[in-house]
Amino acid sequence: MRTHTHVESPVGTLTLVATDGVLSGLYMTNQRHLPDTATFGENDPTAFPATITQLTEYFEGTRTEFDLPLHLHGTDFQRRVWAELTTIPHGETTSYGELALRITGTLTASRAVGLANGKNPISIIVPCHRVVGATGNLTGYGGGLARKQHLLDHERRVAGTTTPDLFTTTG
Repeated sequence: MRTHTHVESPVGTLTLVATDGVLSGLYMTNQRHLPDTATFGENDPTAFPATITQLTEYFEGTRTEFDLPLHLHGTDFQRRVWAELTTIPHGETTSYGELALRITGTLTASRAVGLANGKNPISIIVPCHRVVGATGNLTGYGGGLARKQHLLDHERRVAGTTTPDLFTTTG
C-alpha cells in the first residue's frame, strides 16, 4: 500500500511517498523523472513523522546524516549507485567519474552513473545533489540547478566550509 503527503521546505514543496510504511520517494515540484502522481496512493499527512522531523533538522542545520528505513526500487545498478551516494559526506561533493570508479572500477561508467543518479527516487536523503561534473561545475539535477546549488550551499554553511564561487552553473 502506498501513501503520500506534501511538506514545505526551503527548496519548495516536497512530496513524500511511502510503500508499506517505508519511505520510497521524496520528490520536488517540477522534478524531472517524477512518477505518475496517481501511483502515490492516499494522502496521509500523519504517515511520515520521522521523515518530516529529520528533514526539518537537516534544513535547520542540526542533522547531517539521515537515519530512516528506505525502500529504493530500481535496477541492481541503480541501487548500487544510490547506496554509494549515501557514503558521500555532508558538505562534500564527488564527481560522476569518481563515483563510477568506486562502483565499477572504471571511468567509462560515468554516464551510466549519471543516468542512475538522475533517477534517484529519494532526493536529499539519498544525496544525489552532492555529485558534480569533473571540473566541479554543477551539471544536471532532477530538482533543478538552483535547488542543487541551494542544497550544496546549505551543507557547506552547516559544515563550516563555505567557499564563495566554489561551483558554477552550467547548462
